[in-house]
Amino acid sequence: MVNEADVEWTDHEGEETAFRRKKLAAASDGEDLGCSLYELDPGDRPWPLHYHTGNEEAFYVLAGEGTLRRGEEREDVALEPGEYVACPADASGAHQIVNDGDEPLRYLAISTMHEPDVLIYPEVNGLGVMAGSPPGGDGERPVSGFYQRGDAVEYWD
Repeated sequence: MVNEADVEWTDHEGEETAFRRKKLAAASDGEDLGCSLYELDPGDRPWPLHYHTGNEEAFYVLAGEGTLRRGEEREDVALEPGEYVACPADASGAHQIVNDGDEPLRYLAISTMHEPDVLIYPEVNGLGVMAGSPPGGDGERPVSGFYQRGDAVEYWD
């Protein structure tokens, strides 16, 4: 068992993404189920639009407001406290959370922790591969990378 107040925030800031995260499941020795507390400042988003082929995710909004960009058709859904959304491990589960509100957006992200996993990024025709440790996991990944789908080669090449 762990109290959220006893877990340190980690900060991530990329070119187009930013967030604060507390890995709650990892801090309580969770293995098969991941859970992190995220906090996004106004205007921030944690990840590009993507979906997993090996892991289901779910989100529960605690505070603030934002938008969930959902599915490959990019249906925008308003998020507010109390909202829960499940994202299946297929194209229908494509998701990206955006804080387009005026206050910090806090939510729980819950996921299965299966590996290997393949992530699909429909807006940029990209994919990611992770083996050895699931997405969100802290273990070593001897196989990991991100690719443009158009860079594929034939089987024997």
